[in-house]
Amino acid sequence: MRRTIMAAVLLLALWPTAPAAAHGGPVVLDVAGDGATGVTVRATYKDGHPVEDRVLRLVLHATGDGGRKIGPLQLNPANEGQGFYASGAVLTPGRWTVAVTSPEPNPGKAQATVQARAPQSAPPRQATAPRPDEAGGGGTGRWWLVGGALLLGAVAALALTARRGKATAGRRG
Repeated sequence: MRRTIMAAVLLLALWPTAPAAAHGGPVVLDVAGDGATGVTVRATYKDGHPVEDRVLRLVLHATGDGGRKIGPLQLNPANEGQGFYASGAVLTPGRWTVAVTSPEPNPGKAQATVQARAPQSAPPRQATAPRPDEAGGGGTGRWWLVGGALLLGAVAALALTARRGKATAGRRG
């Protein structure tokens, strides 16, 4: 009985490290275009966990329409998260067949067709005439001034009326 308990305690002590020990060996690579002229790769272990080791060496080769070739290029880890790699702008616009490999001790290989597009930029802002209320001329800005003057006049008239009322009440009493 005592040996059974000791064995159970030993297994429980080693159990949290078992999944970490499973990471290693072959990796699964998912290759895609980045929407412009680059390539992104997501590297995971076979159990679906991202590759956390930032020293995984991924190598890209690409063949485009008309026999254009790029590579071998080493991909760098991207800042998007663990297991993500990016090439940067390496392709020219067009259709490309991209192959990414990972050498031992974490072998992996993936291939995908990518449609590279010229990077898009936002259209320039059109110059517009300022609205009258923003420019301070002929718009709402003058109404505030007129309204303030009317309000000040009304307060002064009320104060004067109240003062006259006190003076008249003092003479009566």
